[in-house]
Amino acid sequence: MDILLIAGLWLDGSAWDDVVPALEELGHRPVALTLPGQGDGTESATLEDQVAAVLTAVDAAPEKPMVVGHSAACTLAWLAADARPERVAKAVLVGGFPSADGQPYADFFETKDGLMPFPGWGPFEGPDSADLDEETRSRFAAAAIPVPEQVAKGTVRLKDERRFDVPMLLVCPEFTPAQAREWIDAGDAPEIARTKHLDFVDIDSGHWPMITKPVELARLLAAAAADA
Repeated sequence: MDILLIAGLWLDGSAWDDVVPALEELGHRPVALTLPGQGDGTESATLEDQVAAVLTAVDAAPEKPMVVGHSAACTLAWLAADARPERVAKAVLVGGFPSADGQPYADFFETKDGLMPFPGWGPFEGPDSADLDEETRSRFAAAAIPVPEQVAKGTVRLKDERRFDVPMLLVCPEFTPAQAREWIDAGDAPEIARTKHLDFVDIDSGHWPMITKPVELARLLAAAAADA
């Protein structure tokens, strides 16, 4: 199956370097996306630019792809389902919930000179980063790409109710499926609450399973593709 992989904030397509070969060994055709403003050297990229890049990849796929979004990029995966409900076979959300219509994409941290740099590990202490050793933390921070402000503060626009017909899988890394269900029931994830075909799967990792559990994540994605 064609599987599009979209990493979250501060990451480019190389975040999936250990997941891609594992998926290929399982018979799939993964494509790790490097988004405008996150690895292509463009600091003026907008959220619309990133959405357009994802849709270009969806349209270029020989068959209906499964679109995988990680963290903030869960919203990008869901925007793809909204824009191409007839083309997206399944949306897989890894460690995040999609923003609702009218909300900012990822206005989580301070920006400086038009960019949102990696804020350091302070905000991610605890379950998010518990499985990252010091070497991995240092490597991550050194390679982190500041996200253009126009991406982080861009407004999410969802238009097509058919997105709720697209099957969704929520991969739960630093939180459990039970916790996710509690948050959804409490109204914290309105887009997920309206999804008609929703499954959950747990993975024993922190917030970045593509780094710490790439083979296990690949197997979960392959299983999701088999059910698409």
